[in-house]
Amino acid sequence: MAAPALNWGILGAGGIAHKFADAVNTYTAGRIAAVASASGVDRAQAFVAETGHGTPYGSYQELLDDPAVDAVYVATTHNNHHTPALAAIAAGKAVLVEKAFAQNGAQVALMVEAARARGTFLMEAMWTRHLPHVYAIREAIARGEIGEVVSVQADHGQQLTHVPRLMQPELAGGALLDLGVYPIAFAHDILGAPTSVTAVGQLTSTGVDAHIGMVLSYPNAQASLTTTLLAATGNRAVIAGTEGRIEVEETFYAPTRFRVIRNDGTEWSFDGRVPNGFQYQAAEVARQVAAGHKESPVLPLASSVEIMGIMDDVRAQVGVVYPNER
Repeated sequence: MAAPALNWGILGAGGIAHKFADAVNTYTAGRIAAVASASGVDRAQAFVAETGHGTPYGSYQELLDDPAVDAVYVATTHNNHHTPALAAIAAGKAVLVEKAFAQNGAQVALMVEAARARGTFLMEAMWTRHLPHVYAIREAIARGEIGEVVSVQADHGQQLTHVPRLMQPELAGGALLDLGVYPIAFAHDILGAPTSVTAVGQLTSTGVDAHIGMVLSYPNAQASLTTTLLAATGNRAVIAGTEGRIEVEETFYAPTRFRVIRNDGTEWSFDGRVPNGFQYQAAEVARQVAAGHKESPVLPLASSVEIMGIMDDVRAQVGVVYPNER
């Protein structure tokens, strides 16, 4: 609520757009000014009726032409993040693009280049980086609470084979871009870009990734990460250092608790459970835009480029190629 007010437009009217709208309208000083759906104005009208805010539009361009919209949240499917994001950048709007930032590194490069050329704000909507418990984790590590970090373990698994879009390669489905991006981004937050990536996995009958195991290697550390859409896993994370460890409870990428367990026998915990959680990334955009900045230091564009590069490498190793990449 302390962040400056910002008028948001939402491109896409699915479930994640509803969560973002609730976060903005309930927990920030901003508001949802408009929503547009590629499925037509009827779906946008239904969204407005459900959320209670915003002007409905039947096309993305109509929303982008609305001068009341300061910032745009791109909530479309993975295969179609970069096209509406590029249109929003061209319209001069601040842009927040749902994770994964795009389908591949080439699309991310187009978005980053366009934003820098146009002089507009751009950020990937990896909400985890902005959550209270993740700020507290970073601060604990910076204070030396667990010494030098040598290992990060994280998994994200949900049983989602019943979700049609996740089984469709033409929509960039599969576990990696939807679920695996979380442990990858978490490891990157703690350790940065790896020196090498090793991945193994199995594909579904439709050709998307069902589950993947990954090892990210660093000069003095290693991250062991897993993701699957075949089963619900513990969705926990552990950061181990030379002086102790941080155990992050279920679900590590959402508002949750963690415990610091030191080698000297001392322990302490942090409770970061809050409603929703999307409000923190919305507030970060508002602060940076008000300050005249073009990206966020919490998740700079270079980090999003590196994270997408890791996922490109993983897909290449497990053999996932989307139809529009052939």
